[in-house]
Order: sequence, then structure tokens, then C-alpha cells
Amino acid sequence: MTRPSHDVLAVVIGRAGSKGLPGKNAKPLAGRPMVCHTIAHALAARRVTRVIVSTDGDAIAEAATTMGVEVVRRPAALANDHATVDSAVRHAVEASGSDADVVVILYANVPIRPDGLIDRAIETLLETGADSVQSYERPGKYHPYWMVTLGERGEVRPWQANNVYRRQDLPPCHMPDGGVIAVRRASLFTVVEGQPHAFLGRDRRGIENPHGSVVDVDNPIDFAVAEAMLRETAATGRTS
Repeated sequence: MTRPSHDVLAVVIGRAGSKGLPGKNAKPLAGRPMVCHTIAHALAARRVTRVIVSTDGDAIAEAATTMGVEVVRRPAALANDHATVDSAVRHAVEASGSDADVVVILYANVPIRPDGLIDRAIETLLETGADSVQSYERPGKYHPYWMVTLGERGEVRPWQANNVYRRQDLPPCHMPDGGVIAVRRASLFTVVEGQPHAFLGRDRRGIENPHGSVVDVDNPIDFAVAEAMLRETAATGRTS
């Protein structure tokens, strides 16, 4: 199979620190550091021409190196709780010297994605001419129609007034699942003060994943779910 004509850079981003699950990106998951699962997804993507890992963590960098992937050391200013995803990715692109016209953003703490998801996002970006493509899933029972705000005395205020009682009657709704973001270089390097999502461009597209097919690990429960799913996959030979 011939390589794609577009230069596509996949940037795996993973900080050393984490409040919800300390050291999660290097934490052993199903036999290897969590970041390695995302690296494997990037390396398996047919449309990706180069993979790099952006991190401030020694253990994460070591894991990436063992998989033969380039590492870009992220400065402390881009590795704290206030640093934005797009600023870290822009730094990685520039530090790596890449001139790729398409950049794929992958979170190190997402060890489970559907097969072919990265290629699907890239192909959608190229075929539609969009500025960015992000993956989404339906929220299920966590639909915003059923969410509320609680007052100081526990007063319930509906997030959005509605009369929907049955889940099947809820209007279509999707939320970002963290599986993948594919973005044009020109959009990625567009920074607009007060608009944190300006890097996604004006023409933003989405692709849908089955509910639960992406696991974004932020806490011990997420970790346990990912571990169980990966163990089952290894035991049965099935893939996501």
C-alpha cells in the first residue's frame, strides 16, 4: 500500500503530573505504561507519517523511546494545570521541525479507541476540506436535558427546561470523547485571545463513536474499566 500524499504528524501529549490519578500516563496498564497504548494506535494508523510524544515526564519519555518514537521535551510552562492543549501541541510541532500540513492530537491517557479511528478522522478532514475533525459519542443517560444546578440549600434548577421523560425521546446530542482531533496546521497555529477553541478553525466536523468505545482515564474508576477491557481483549482476541 502506498503512503499518503499528505504529511500527517501525530502528536501524543502526556504530562507527568495528574491530580485525579497521579502519574497516570506512565502507570502500568495491561502490562505496559498507559502512554504506550496511544503510541501503538498512532503507529498503526495508515495515514500518519510521523509520530512524536510531547511530555515533561522521564518515565513517559522512556516508554516512548522504547517504542522507537521521538520525544519532545515540554517546558514547565506548558506542563502545568493552566497550560492549554493547543499550546503544547504547537510547541511540539515547532520543536520537532515538522512541516506537516495535518496534525493529529492524541491524549496519552486514552488507552482505548476503536480500530481505524485515527485514519477515519484524517480521511474526513481531507475529504471535506474542514479545518478540524473531532470524535464524539452520545451522552446516553447523562444528556444535558436531565442535568441540573443545585443551589446553596439544594434547590434544583433544570439546566434546560424540558418535558422529556423517556431517554429515547431525548433530542440527539454528542459530547467530545477524547479519541482523536485532526486539525489543519493553519488552524492549529491560529490563536485568538478569549477564544480557547480558535485552533479548531471555523469549519469544524465531527465523527461519531459508539458509546463507551473510547476510554479517557482521569481517575481510578476509569483506570479499572480500561484495565478490564484490555484484559478481555487480550483473552478473547477481539479488538475495539
